[in-house]
Amino acid sequence: MRYLLDTHTFIWFIQDKPELSRQAKALIENPDHVCLLSLVSVWEIAIKVSMGKLSLQEPLGDFLREQLALNFIELLPISFEHLLKVRELPLHHRDPFDRLLIAQSLLENLPLIGRDPVFDRYAIARLW
Repeated sequence: MRYLLDTHTFIWFIQDKPELSRQAKALIENPDHVCLLSLVSVWEIAIKVSMGKLSLQEPLGDFLREQLALNFIELLPISFEHLLKVRELPLHHRDPFDRLLIAQSLLENLPLIGRDPVFDRYAIARLW
């Protein structure tokens, strides 16, 4: 099974935060599952680091490459179709990063692992 990680899910997982649900952690750690991190999450993380909202001990690129490899998480590119799908989404959510994740979840038929209940307003499977 393949899963798409919300940005905070990825951050909480790699930082072993207690905010991450047991179910989410188990899904990510299951070796039979393929977990994907969208490039939009990489962009969001880069913004958080540049604004001082997220602190890292090493350069962002090195950190992300290491964490992706260490945790067997694959990157999900952003396609033209993903971007167009955002336009079709109802405005239940205005966060541009989340809207793109929702579009990717829909088009790629990927359950999204994330805490935000507003995702439930869309026709995606959200796990937490």
